[in-house]
Amino acid sequence: MPIMPPQVDRNHPERFAECQRAVEDSVINILGDAREAGWERNEILNAVIEVADNLGLVLNASVLLSVETELARLRKRNDV
Repeated sequence: MPIMPPQVDRNHPERFAECQRAVEDSVINILGDAREAGWERNEILNAVIEVADNLGLVLNASVLLSVETELARLRKRNDV
C-alpha cells in the first residue's frame, strides 16, 4: 500500500498527525512481518524505535558533524 502524500501545508498544526496516519499501515506491516519471522513483540517495537532514533540522528547534519568531530578528536588523542 502506498504512503499517502501530505494534504496540508508544512506548518499546519495537523501535519504531524497526518504523517503518523500515512505511515501507520506500513509500520504495522513491518511489525507483522517481523512477528511472522519469529521475533517477539517487545523486541520488534524496541528495534523499530531504535532504528528510528538512529536514523533521526544520522539525518541531522549538526549531530553527524558533532559525532565526526568527536571521533577525530578521539583518534588524535589515541595517536599521541
